[in-house]
Amino acid sequence: MSLLQIEKLTRNFGGLSAVSNVSLEVEEHELVGLIGPNGAGKTTLFNVLTGVYTPSSGRVMFQKGDKSIELSKLPPYKITRMGVARTFQNIRLFKELSVLDNVKIAMNHEARYGLFGALLRVGNYFKSEALIEEKAHAFLKEVNLDELAETKAKNLPYGKQRQLEIARALATGAKLLFLDEPAAGMNPQETHALTGFIKEIKEKMNLTIVLIEHDMSLVMEICERIFVLDYGKLIASGTPDEIKNNPRVIEAYLGDEVEL
Repeated sequence: MSLLQIEKLTRNFGGLSAVSNVSLEVEEHELVGLIGPNGAGKTTLFNVLTGVYTPSSGRVMFQKGDKSIELSKLPPYKITRMGVARTFQNIRLFKELSVLDNVKIAMNHEARYGLFGALLRVGNYFKSEALIEEKAHAFLKEVNLDELAETKAKNLPYGKQRQLEIARALATGAKLLFLDEPAAGMNPQETHALTGFIKEIKEKMNLTIVLIEHDMSLVMEICERIFVLDYGKLIASGTPDEIKNNPRVIEAYLGDEVEL
């Protein structure tokens, strides 16, 4: 059983079909790319997979242990609890908070106190908060951001903000990670550093990663398989070599002047 199964997924907005009858599978520990021209339906597909939108038809199945769970029937917070997380095209950090606090917020599933304990700071509150802080420090060390723990998110270089956003998503306990254009707005040096960061966390944390990206050098370097959308439909899938030589893919990209 694949870790993620997308079965005949469609998402309509009025008379427009943003995603149309898409079926694909992602195996555990794969790093796959989702590419296509602007308006191809890539982010809409991510939004359906992570509960932002409900599908018009079809379903999304996630394998958690020996159970197959239909994500398309769950709200976003329950999907996150299943071990699925994502980032967005625009960075959404708590910019006035430190790197450490951004990660601690993502670890709220570790809290061992309720609303009453949080408001009055009684019971297990302080013990639980201390444990979360300890785990957050250990996590930042694992993703090589520990030296920036006390730095405000807004003061980080752009590339490090992207890394922190990915790290915060992982801090939820994710095993399946969706990255929506992680290299957007980066210069070549930042993109190179991000590429290494994604490779490292995938191996360290035994992750499965699906990414949307327009930077074809990044996609071709790190993705094991690539899916191509055009006008909401899946038009091709295969290895990087197969995709860059696929006539349908080349044709779909001509309008965007993307070199494969």
